[in-house]
Amino acid sequence: MKKTWMRVAIAVVVVVAVALFYWFRPDRLFTNVRVDEGMPANQSSASTQPVEVGTFYTILHPTSGTATIYKMADGSHMLRFTNFNTSNGPDVHVYMVASDDAKDAATVERAGFVDLGSIKGNVGDQNYTLPSDLDLAKYRAVSIWCKRFSVNFGAAALKPTESSQVR
Repeated sequence: MKKTWMRVAIAVVVVVAVALFYWFRPDRLFTNVRVDEGMPANQSSASTQPVEVGTFYTILHPTSGTATIYKMADGSHMLRFTNFNTSNGPDVHVYMVASDDAKDAATVERAGFVDLGSIKGNVGDQNYTLPSDLDLAKYRAVSIWCKRFSVNFGAAALKPTESSQVR
């Protein structure tokens, strides 16, 4: 009877340990996923213009780099991260936040957001296509958001570029 009890206890501990490992993914704290996307080839002409820019800052995890929204030659908009770096984690997404800044989790949740999808990598240059109906006057911040734990790793408040104000 004692051996059966020990086998069941060991099996339960193993299952719980595996589940916790999957849920928290501590291995991702020590691994990086590098992305080095260039500007889209057909969009690197002079007609591609930066319209908004912001610098990432740390909220919960060290985050740095630049977020720039470009108006592409075809009229669409793209969000581009350059020199980007943040912590890796489980289920990290890129959010456009309907606020002037995304200083904390409460601001993101209260203001509302558009999920641009899972982050492509936690290091390097990367591009995200913005929905055609996204109101850039309303969505003024970018958040690097961990959906699993509802935490804001870092954010960038977007401001119009000088060239977009001249027009």
